[in-house]
Amino acid sequence: MADITLVSEPYGAVLHAPEVPCIIIQWHSFANKQQFRSLMDRALAAYQAERAQHSVPLGWIADSRQLSALTPDDQAWCDTDWNPRAYALGVRYIGIVIPESIFGKIAVQQYVTNVLHNDGYTFETRTLSSVQETKQWLQQMLPHSLA
Repeated sequence: MADITLVSEPYGAVLHAPEVPCIIIQWHSFANKQQFRSLMDRALAAYQAERAQHSVPLGWIADSRQLSALTPDDQAWCDTDWNPRAYALGVRYIGIVIPESIFGKIAVQQYVTNVLHNDGYTFETRTLSSVQETKQWLQQMLPHSLA
């Protein structure tokens, strides 16, 4: 089943993969502070809308292959603002496709470190090498409906 594009911007996109099920935020190029936060928020709104249609939680994939650097301010925003909201909406499993650039790798490493050291929320995170591998991991991790 093909992923469904929900939002498309030059710097990124939000997709829904119903077969997992999960939301995918896909980075295409550098996103400034406003673009980064806007796409993250729109992806979270898509998660909330799709979650309302499912009896089980959805997964989250950050397709970060083209992700570049994130500022310390954006990292702090994720840690203190976005992550708590995502947790409150039911996000528990976050698969991250490993970035190609060293700056993207550093950003992902810092994000995962922040998640591990935060007592306000708990995500199961995993970094993997492809979107397909990440989808398979989520399918193993997500609780399945008993119906």
